[in-house]
Amino acid sequence: MSRIGIAVHRFRPDALEVAREVAAWASTHQMVTIVDEADSAAINSPHVQPGRLADVDLLVSIGGDGTMLRAIRSLEGATVPVLGVNLGLLGYLAAVEQEQLLPSLEAWRTGVEGTQFFYDDRMLLEVAMWSNNARLANHLALNEVVIEKKDAGHTVRLAVDIDKVPFTTYAADGLILSTPTGSTAYSMSARGPILSPRLRAMLLTPVSPHMLFDRSMVLDAPEVVRIEVIGHRHVNVATDGDLVHTLKPGDVVEVRAANEVARFVRFEEQRFHQILKTKFGLSDR
Repeated sequence: MSRIGIAVHRFRPDALEVAREVAAWASTHQMVTIVDEADSAAINSPHVQPGRLADVDLLVSIGGDGTMLRAIRSLEGATVPVLGVNLGLLGYLAAVEQEQLLPSLEAWRTGVEGTQFFYDDRMLLEVAMWSNNARLANHLALNEVVIEKKDAGHTVRLAVDIDKVPFTTYAADGLILSTPTGSTAYSMSARGPILSPRLRAMLLTPVSPHMLFDRSMVLDAPEVVRIEVIGHRHVNVATDGDLVHTLKPGDVVEVRAANEVARFVRFEEQRFHQILKTKFGLSDR
């Protein structure tokens, strides 16, 4: 029996109604619908049950790009296909609009990969944190990891090594390390370049640097970036917008391309530059 997972923007009534429709559709096809406990209470449907989303066959994300990021985080690195349903504003990650959802689910249920649907794998970042030579935590990120000042009004000093070779020390509000998928998120607002999500690369972008060198760098995916907090100020570490740790001087963050990937379900070719064109209202000529 197939298992469908749902991740939903639980504070939007329209998203919750779509989630109930998905659960009812799954029930008619003898599929089990799994959600996390918080979403289960919000959806309030007899067709859903709480469980581990990393064990499902397909995860349906209902909301926007923020819900997609939460959906990927909930998989804990498992390569579960994710179908994004966009509600409202144009998103970069979602594959279908609300009116296309049930036909798309039917195409996934009855179709053949490579014909009726296909998979779009995206690079993830692996983020490890260390304090006094002891590992604090490991996280995965689809968009970016941000190492940023904890207190307003001050820059922080972050010493960067690339592949065990010292590069420089940044005096800045922080540093962003992003994937190509994340190049249109926080990094872009910090004047970073836009990368095609088909690439495997890592983007290092300073946030408000107080130094002459203020450019982003595009690094090869196998390169490992080590960042040590120096000086006397603490920093916050966030992955995909979620605060995961506060580090003190002497603590270290290591970022590399993960072995795991995020897998999206697509039903037609989505040209990245056309999404950008629509997003920014660009003309043909």
